[in-house]
Amino acid sequence: KRSKTMVQKKGKKGGKKVAAAPLAVKKMVPQKVVNPLFEKRPRNFSIGQDIQPKRDLSRFVRWPKYIRLQRQKAVLQTRLKVPPPINQFTSCLDKQTATQLFKLMDKYRP
Repeated sequence: KRSKTMVQKKGKKGGKKVAAAPLAVKKMVPQKVVNPLFEKRPRNFSIGQDIQPKRDLSRFVRWPKYIRLQRQKAVLQTRLKVPPPINQFTSCLDKQTATQLFKLMDKYRP
């Protein structure tokens, strides 16, 4: 077996000099015109002060059973792997395509 020894190379004392950053040109930012007739009054939502803003509480609603079922079914179908023999029944043909298919199959019936 040969043993490899790590030899560190000695670097130069000065090192590389980094180029100076170019002079930054300051962009003129247009200041918004503030109308003195409208003064800003921040709201205070603590107890006994301003009325709190309406929140979206739809997540906490007691939904009808059929809506809960269809949402649970959608979640399950995304999480579970359905075996192919069962999965073939999730999508079926519409009436028109089905009649065309049955006519075609009828021609080749033994």
